[in-house]
Amino acid sequence: MKLMENVLKHVFNARVGDVLPDSTPLEAAERLSLDLGQPVLLKREDLTPVFSFKLRGAYNRIAALSKDQLAHGILAASAGNHAQGVAYSAQRLGAPAHIVMPRTTPSIKIEAVRRLGAEVDLVGDSYSDAARHCQRRAEESGMTLIPPFDDPHVIAGQGTIALEVLRQAPRDLGSVFVPIGGGGLAAGVAAVVKELRPRVMVVGVQPDDSDAMRRSLELGHRVALDHVGIFADGVAVREVGELTFEMCQRYLDDCITVNTDEICAAIKDGFLDTRSILEPAGALGIAGLKRQARAGRLAPGPAVAIASGANMSFTRLRYVSERTQVGEHREAIFAVTIPERRGSFLQFCNALGARSVTEFNYRLADRSEAHVFVGVEVGGLSEATRIAETLREAGYRCVDLTRDDLAKTHVRHMVGGLAKNAQDEILYRFEFPERPGALAQFLTSLSGRWNISLFHYRNHGAAYGRVLCGMEVPPAERKELEATLDTLGFSYAPVGEGPATVFLLGQRG
Repeated sequence: MKLMENVLKHVFNARVGDVLPDSTPLEAAERLSLDLGQPVLLKREDLTPVFSFKLRGAYNRIAALSKDQLAHGILAASAGNHAQGVAYSAQRLGAPAHIVMPRTTPSIKIEAVRRLGAEVDLVGDSYSDAARHCQRRAEESGMTLIPPFDDPHVIAGQGTIALEVLRQAPRDLGSVFVPIGGGGLAAGVAAVVKELRPRVMVVGVQPDDSDAMRRSLELGHRVALDHVGIFADGVAVREVGELTFEMCQRYLDDCITVNTDEICAAIKDGFLDTRSILEPAGALGIAGLKRQARAGRLAPGPAVAIASGANMSFTRLRYVSERTQVGEHREAIFAVTIPERRGSFLQFCNALGARSVTEFNYRLADRSEAHVFVGVEVGGLSEATRIAETLREAGYRCVDLTRDDLAKTHVRHMVGGLAKNAQDEILYRFEFPERPGALAQFLTSLSGRWNISLFHYRNHGAAYGRVLCGMEVPPAERKELEATLDTLGFSYAPVGEGPATVFLLGQRG
């Protein structure tokens, strides 16, 4: 509670000005403002020297160390932005820096840290693996460990963003939207805003598959997630900090979640207004702001979204672009059965009418019918519903897959219909670490025991790739299979019967 009582003192005395002498801009998002009918402002934390807000907290923490501590060196575990903030700060303050990163960290981030003069160790497949190694190294070496979020100096450094926003924004500022991972940014920003301008709403935003803070706030105590999503890797935290939870519990007005498609659409919004490309975690504030606006829950007055980072791997852009149309409700996707006869394609296109087709995949199901996967440009969800109704009225079996994640991630790229020769087929989804040997490890573990009947792998430029795998496994052997899969350490889950799998892959539970 002491930190809560003195938070403003900590923030006002933060040494962020040493490394950021000028405030990051608070820019009007003119296009998004017109679209939502309310002024929207972006706090451009992507414009710091390390392209994220993490520099503030890292520098403030390291600047508080004694000369002896600096001389002994500093340690940090990170998969990205915190590592760059620590490395940059250590270089400025003349301290040796050692960063432990997972082997799955994209090379662009590893190279950035090394360019800043830090030594890098690659350990394990996850942040947790790196953090454990880092803790042991700190105990053995006497180097100072710099935490990513749960530390008074780190939180105070991030809180300086709120001081700048309150100075830069109009007096009738209505709300601030803050991305949440471990909670350091949200804790610092919310505490300053509510202490100085309590009428301004502060809303935390998390991905719906990495919502440790939202769940913790709902239950009134910290919870540890069994699994976190991989798309917004910058906020993929299983458990929030003790200090950050207490502060968010006291100061945050609300904590909401958004999905992958909404994040992708927000990245596009950021690009259209700034010509910068935010990383998924960096676009969370925009995504949350849009969700609240369209639900009619946006507070009156200008709204600020903190654009928290832009360390985007170039290879992820294809995936983001692909999902953006669906996230903006500008594309609808359908699975449709058409007769297998001459002229049926033409008749189907006529039924669609004068609409722009974004994708068209076809697979012969049998000699009487064919399965079609079609993407159509639409003006909103209501139009997608009307198209589905029109096709059904024309006599087509039609399933709307616009909200089906399995269809958008895998099935649209592998429409193949029923594998009639497959026996006892069962589908699983996996997340494979992006490192050499991961696929070989998976296949070796099966040792030819079960036949792989389907396999689709997609690398989105993140630390983990997503896999859809089908295997022929008699029901009596499925417990044995899952016991084998448990030994791999890869995240997996069986795929139940759903529209995409039944209609286009022939899979039934």
